[in-house]
Amino acid sequence: MTTTLRADAARNRERVLATARAVVAEGDLSLQLNEIARRAGVGVGTVYRHFPTRRALLEALATDAFATLLDQARAATHEDDPWDGVELLLRAFLRGQLGDPALAEVLATPAEQDATTQTTAGRAELGALAATVLEQATRAGRLRPGLTLDDLQHLVCGTAFAARIAGTPRHRDELYLTVLLAGVRAPDPGGGSPPAD
Repeated sequence: MTTTLRADAARNRERVLATARAVVAEGDLSLQLNEIARRAGVGVGTVYRHFPTRRALLEALATDAFATLLDQARAATHEDDPWDGVELLLRAFLRGQLGDPALAEVLATPAEQDATTQTTAGRAELGALAATVLEQATRAGRLRPGLTLDDLQHLVCGTAFAARIAGTPRHRDELYLTVLLAGVRAPDPGGGSPPAD
């Protein structure tokens, strides 16, 4: 009997998440839990048992995208060329935010708002990995002097916003990323433009 209840609970959780994903895909990030319950065909109590707050539901929606971003950040720390690590990291951040509105909101808000320890731990690991990538690039003289991790996070968030309001972000995000990368790359010591890769 307990196994059946657990299976039912798992199915209900997945139904709620699928409904929430559909709502977000429609452009609605408000995630009204009562409305999610209605659309999912489950009781409001069922939604609140799995996701006691909107933030908890938001973080659950961002879980897969967050895991992918962490994998890419880990890979960026192992690039032979530190600049390649910066490119991989910033591309992962930008694509993640453009591809998943839930992830974009989680990354744009402070850790104090996290609903789960999993999100807080993931955020801490992501920050440490990004700091490693930037430190490697700075030591190699590949990153513009004076840039901090916070600076780069703000620049990526701004670039993602610019790509979204362009109306066709999938067609413009690579151009905007190229501009961003050119701006954060250390100037050529000879005074010219950074060399093309």
